[in-house]
Parts: sequence; structure tokens; C-alpha cells
Amino acid sequence: MRENEEQVSWTPKTELGKAVFGGAIKSIDEIFSSGSKIKEPEIVDWLLPNMKTEIILIGGSPGKGGGIRRTPTRRTARMHRSGRRFTISAMVIVGNENGYIGVGKSEAKENRTAIQKATQVAKLNIMPIMRGCGSWECGCGEEHSIPQLVRGKSGSVIVMLKPAPRGIGLCCSGEMKKMMRLAGVQDIWTKTYGERRTRSNLVMSTLNAFKNLNRMKM
Repeated sequence: MRENEEQVSWTPKTELGKAVFGGAIKSIDEIFSSGSKIKEPEIVDWLLPNMKTEIILIGGSPGKGGGIRRTPTRRTARMHRSGRRFTISAMVIVGNENGYIGVGKSEAKENRTAIQKATQVAKLNIMPIMRGCGSWECGCGEEHSIPQLVRGKSGSVIVMLKPAPRGIGLCCSGEMKKMMRLAGVQDIWTKTYGERRTRSNLVMSTLNAFKNLNRMKM
């Protein structure tokens, strides 16, 4: 059991949550190996206490000179008999910078509520990331990159992730760098195709590439 157990105000509602709270499950890898579905975000907070959060700038507003000023949330409107009704959507990434990452998207009527709900959804979607050193230029055997080349797709966006030798860094866009840092990937080459300005599809295609990497047998 944890030393700060008495300070945690969490009442588990699922069998998995009760097993984690009671100490029967001490690692999140046990949950993934059993195939159980995480239905409480507190499970992730309990087993991965050092989680960090990044907000994807999926929104935009007209900037000076005709450009676009990126915003953390996107506002959409629908017409009703009573007038316009606005909806705020947000996309959040969570990770421990050591092989685990989750992406969540949610909607609400307020910015803060949308970000909070997206964070909870991201924790429920937490997944392990397969890391390694698949670059022929390096071959150090450490987990600073990915094992091999992989592709992912979402909408019109196609992402190709290629292992890079140590010291190259993250050769990708700003939003993808957020994902790589939270996943614990230090060196990687990327190439993207399609409408890359749609950042939600860019993030989801990168996540799809990570899922395809996990399906491969090394």
C-alpha cells in the first residue's frame, strides 16, 4: 500500500479499482496483460502518479495580418430557434514520459470544463508505447527511439515514424513533439502527408502509428 493512502480521497466503484486500491494490482502492466478496461481515471493516478498533461491547440481565431492565432479550445455554433448555441471542444494528452501515453477529446459549454473532461478521457485511454533503438546508425539497444518504421492514418493525414540515432532529437512539428516527450521518445524522424493543419487528425494519426507499432512482433 502507499504511504499517502490516508490522504487519497478515492472510493473505487469498479472491481478493477477495488483491486488497485486494495493492493492486489500494483502495476499498470498487470492491467494491460489481463486485458481489463480502465473505467476510472483514479486508477491511472494511483499507478502512475507522475503523469504530465499537454493541451493540443486545436482551435484558432483570426490574428493580425490575416494569420491564425492558435487557441487551446475550439468553439463551434449551431442555430436553434432560441438562437446560437456554442460548444467548446478540447484535446488533451497525458503521459509519464516513460512509455505511457493517452489522448482524450471532449466537449462542454465552458473552456475549463472541456479541458478537465478531456483530461479524464485521456487517462481512460492510457496505453503503453513500444520503444527501442531501430536505427542502423546507432544500435545502442536503449529505449530512446522506436524499434522500426511505422505508419498511422486518421482522416486525410498519414504519419510515418522512423527510428533515429541518439542525438538527433525530435524532428517533427510542435504538437507531435508534445506527444513524443510525454511518451518518452527522445529521437525520431517523421514525415506527414495530407491536411496537416488539422491538428486533431495529426495527433490521432500519430496515436494510430503507436498502436500499429504495439501490434508488431519484434
